[in-house]
Formats: sequence, structure tokens, C-alpha cells
Amino acid sequence: MKNNKKLNNVGIFLFFGGPSLFAFAVVFLIPFIVGLYLTFTNWHIINNDWSFVGFSNYVDVFRDKTFLTQLEFTIWYVIFTVLISNFLAFFIALVLTSGVKGERWLRAGYFTPNLIGGIVLGYLWQTLFSRVLPFLGQQYGWTLFETSWLTSTDKAFWALVIATSWQLAGYLMIIYIAGFTGVPKDVLEAASIDGANKSTILRKIILRLSIPAIVVCIFLSLSRSFLTYDLNLSLTKGGPFGSTELATYHIVQKAFLSNQYAIGQAEAIILFVIVAVVALTQSYLLKKLEVEV
Repeated sequence: MKNNKKLNNVGIFLFFGGPSLFAFAVVFLIPFIVGLYLTFTNWHIINNDWSFVGFSNYVDVFRDKTFLTQLEFTIWYVIFTVLISNFLAFFIALVLTSGVKGERWLRAGYFTPNLIGGIVLGYLWQTLFSRVLPFLGQQYGWTLFETSWLTSTDKAFWALVIATSWQLAGYLMIIYIAGFTGVPKDVLEAASIDGANKSTILRKIILRLSIPAIVVCIFLSLSRSFLTYDLNLSLTKGGPFGSTELATYHIVQKAFLSNQYAIGQAEAIILFVIVAVVALTQSYLLKKLEVEV
């Protein structure tokens, strides 16, 4: 009798969870294991031959000053992108849950950039930074925009941050709105009756009760910023002079253009570990701030 019940439970699990497990194994798990194995070889993508080389690829990665420089650049890019996109999304969501007129249309408008692919979005911003803003800057004497931001090593960094933050903010806004609408209205009314002003309500109640939404938003913005490639390719192509090459851009160049697939894969594994450690650490720390109503 017990055996029949166990078999029945296994059958139900495989029926509902089997397709997802199969897709996860085929799309993620098996490629990850194969890729991890290849980092310990000198596999050549054209000759299709390899031999075991141990950790030498990882040693080469940590000796590659170009990759380390681009990794540092990526970390600065992630810091500013996560801060700006979450700040924008938080306050846009706050405004669009305050009963402002036409909030549904405004929500759709702010979310639209997230529906545009990174390649298309990059070309749109490239036109703006290279043609539209320089034209306006020369016409009206705006020195900040007189030359294309994409030709300056410093301004190209901020162009990349602005374009990414603009795309991410609409997506994160939806999550923040879901978090704000979950805050009990009776708690807000009680605080208002007790004399709390809007600033106090925001800091002491809305912010504390929205920690789950904040955790999710920071996690998503971190992972998407670390893995940005298409926007980097179409907006700056790593220029000028390689000053805006993100780590993912370098990995693709190394693996598929320089035909150093094993070293490129080792760089990808190191980037994966960094993303996992940073994302899980922030999730663990922020979850400690959660409060229950």
C-alpha cells in the first residue's frame, strides 16, 4: 500500500515537475557542467581537440591585466546602474501609487523601454548621444552636449549607465508597485491619525514593509547589470579605445573572436561566481531587515 502511494507521488511529481526539470537540465545544468569541464582543458574550437591542463586557464585569467581592468570597470558600472535604476524605479512607483491622474498610462509608458531589445535600445541611444544632443548643444550653447558623449572615455561610461538604468527602471517599477500595494492601508491610516507625516510614513512603514520588493529588485538589477552585453555592443562597442568594455563583452571577444574558448569560459565562470556571491550576500543581509505585520 505504501509502495503504491510512493509510486503515485513520484508519478505526479514527474508529470508536473518533469518538463521543467528536463528544460533546466538541457538549457542550464548540462551546458554549465560541460563549460566548467572545458575550463580545465586547452580545447580549440576549430580543431576540436583538447587535453587536460588543470588550473592553468584560471592562472592566465588572473594574470590578464586587461580582463581585471574590465572587471573593475564592470563593478563600477554595476554599482552606479543598480543605485540609479532602483532610485528611479522606487520614486516613480511611489508617485504612480499615490492616485495621480492617468497612472495606468504612465505605468505602461515607463515599462515600454523594457520591451525593446538591448540591440535596438543601444542604437536608439547611440543616435541620441551622437547626433541629437550634439546638435542641440551646438545650437543652444550647451557645452555638456556639444560633442558626442560616445567619443569621450569618461562620458561614454555615463552614457552606458544612463541607457541601462532607463531600461531597467520600468521593469523594477512594476515590482516596487506590487510591493507598495501590499502595504496594509489600515496601518497607513493609523500612522496618519497618530500624527506621522509623509516622510515618517515613507521611512518607518512603506520602506520597511517593502523590503521583499527591494531584495528582488536589487537582485535582478545586479544580475542583469553584470550580464549586460547587447547594449554594450550596440551603444559603444567597447569604445572609445576599449574604455567601456564590460566583462561579458571581453569574454565573448576572447572566446569566439580570439578562439581562446577555454580561457573565455574560465573568465565566464569567475564572473558567475562574483555575481552569485554578491547577489546572495545582498539578499541575505537585506532579508534580515524584513518585518511582519
